[in-house]
Amino acid sequence: MAEVIAEYGWLLAGMLAAGCVTGFAAGLFGIGGGVITVPVLYGVFQALDFAEEQSLKAAIGTSLAVILVTSVGSLTTHYRAGHVDREILISWAPWIAAGAAIGGAVARWVPVEVLTAVFVVGAIYIASRRLFAKTDTEPRDIDLHAAYLKIPVGAGAGIFSALMGLGGGAVGVMVMTFAGRPMHQAIATSAGFGLAVAAPGVAGFIVSGWSVAGLPPASLGFVNLPAFATLALTAGVMAPVGARFAHRLNAIVLSRIFAIYVAIAAVSLGVDVFG
Repeated sequence: MAEVIAEYGWLLAGMLAAGCVTGFAAGLFGIGGGVITVPVLYGVFQALDFAEEQSLKAAIGTSLAVILVTSVGSLTTHYRAGHVDREILISWAPWIAAGAAIGGAVARWVPVEVLTAVFVVGAIYIASRRLFAKTDTEPRDIDLHAAYLKIPVGAGAGIFSALMGLGGGAVGVMVMTFAGRPMHQAIATSAGFGLAVAAPGVAGFIVSGWSVAGLPPASLGFVNLPAFATLALTAGVMAPVGARFAHRLNAIVLSRIFAIYVAIAAVSLGVDVFG
């Protein structure tokens, strides 16, 4: 036992720390925390000498499983604070869930380089939208309930989020703020998108990775159970803390922090895979 702790203790400590940061970020920014969890888990699995493709797909599937926990804590706190738009959440959730199911089901056949490239490009675009957003507060006449918007964008967000191990919050925040919704409402409502992505996404990753060889020990398809348990425990505790803290921040400051956070995480994963 002492030898196991000496060899893998730092990895466990790293996952515990990542879980705390992931949970806090989930509550603070209304996202599932995948932009932190995926790079960290990928690094952990690579350090244990698992192949690049198995490492990244296991990291993504496990991240979605953790999002199930962080989204519940984050959404509950935001809902109690009165910032969640229930109508938007109910209207968009089925299309997001459908897209996430597709993304999880096809994950087995998507090359690791494609996954990484889409993650990095998409995340940097989202970050740039927040960093260089116009400061005017004039409302835009955009109907978020319109079928031509919620069906393709919702399903697309679900596919993208599932393949990247994200909770859907990053896309949700971008869409809602573009439509003129307040930043705090966008973050709070997008926390609910995480559940719509994670549940079908996890099911898809379990099924598509069921017979794949070379995965980390104790994996259920592309979901690694020990990593999930470690991250979910800490992240589930910290998500409500981050959500409460978000309510005290200025919306513009919160938007800028969100952008910087997403950009750094995207670049870190790109360096891991391509560097």
